[in-house]
Amino acid sequence: MFLQHLLNGVTIGSSYALIALGYTLVYGVLKLINFAHGEIYMIGAYLGFILISLIPTLPPSLQGNVVLLLLCVMLLAALLCALYGYYLERICYKPLRNAPRLSPLISALGASLFLQNFVMITMGARDKIFPQLLKSATITLGGVSFTWLQVAIIASSLLLMAGLSLFINHTKFGTAIRAVSSDPYMAGLLGINVDSVISLTFMAGSFLAACAGVMIGVYYGTINFTLGYLGGIKAFTAAVLGGIGSVGGAMVGGLLLGIIEALGAGYFSSEYKDVYAFFILIGVLILKPSGLLGRKSHERA
Repeated sequence: MFLQHLLNGVTIGSSYALIALGYTLVYGVLKLINFAHGEIYMIGAYLGFILISLIPTLPPSLQGNVVLLLLCVMLLAALLCALYGYYLERICYKPLRNAPRLSPLISALGASLFLQNFVMITMGARDKIFPQLLKSATITLGGVSFTWLQVAIIASSLLLMAGLSLFINHTKFGTAIRAVSSDPYMAGLLGINVDSVISLTFMAGSFLAACAGVMIGVYYGTINFTLGYLGGIKAFTAAVLGGIGSVGGAMVGGLLLGIIEALGAGYFSSEYKDVYAFFILIGVLILKPSGLLGRKSHERA
C-alpha cells in the first residue's frame, strides 16, 4: 500500500510542482507573490475542457490519434494561458512596479477574484465533466496498480520541469532571467530589457500552470471555477516548502507535498487531505522559513 500511495502522491505532486514553478519564478524576479497564479491554472483547465469538447466535431480522419490530439490541446491551452499571464503582468503589476509592497499584493488578490468570477459567469458555477476520450486500463505490477494516464502525467511533468531547467540555465533568455533576479538595476545597465524579462517570466509560469490544469482535468475528469483557489494555495505551500525563489526547490516541494498528502489520506483520513498542506506551510514557516533548498535573503530596505 505504501508504494501505491507513493505513486498517487507523485502523480498529483508533479502538478503541484508545475504550478509552484510559476510562483517561484515570479518571486525570484519581482520578489512578489502572484496570488492570481492559481486562477491561471484554473483557466488552463477550462481551456483544456473547451478544446477537448471540440475534438468530436473534427473530421473522423483527424480523430484517429487521441494522444496526439490531447498533446495539441495541452500545448494550445498553455500558449493561450501564456498570453493571460502576459496581460496580467501588464495590467495588474507593471503600473505598480515602484509602488509600496502592499499595492501589488492587493492588485494580485483583486485579479484572482476577478478571474475566478469571470470564469464562473462565463462558464457557469456547475462542475464541468471532461469527455473521456482516452480509455486507460489499470495495470498491476508488483502489487501496485497504475494507469498509462498516470505514467503520461508524471513523464510529461518531468519533461516540462527538465525543459524549464535547461531554459533557465543554458539559454540567453534564461541568463537574462537570472541576471534580473540577482540585480534588476544592474541588469538594466548591462542592456537587458527588464520589462521583457519580467513578461517572459510570467508567460513561462502561466504556460506550466496551464499544462498542469489540463493534466489534472483529464486525470480527475471534473473541474470547477474554484479549482484555482485550492490548487494555488497548495502550490504556494510547495514553493515555500522547497524554498521560494528556488526552481529546484519548487520541483522538490511539489513532489513532497503530493506524497505527504497521499500518505496522509491513505493512512489517516482522506477527509482532511486538503488540510495537510496548511499544517506543512505553518511548520515550514516556523522551523525553516527559507525552505528546504532556499537561501536566507538579506534584502536592503
